[in-house]
Amino acid sequence: MLLILAIILLIIAIAGGVIIHPIIFALAIVALVLFFTGRR
Repeated sequence: MLLILAIILLIIAIAGGVIIHPIIFALAIVALVLFFTGRR
């Protein structure tokens, strides 16, 4: 469930973040890294 949510948020961040605000995209990358490192 969390993995699906993370993927959806990443897609939104790539589609909208790069166009609207690069900081949103950067935060999505950081959140995804923290998500994967937290599971291990």
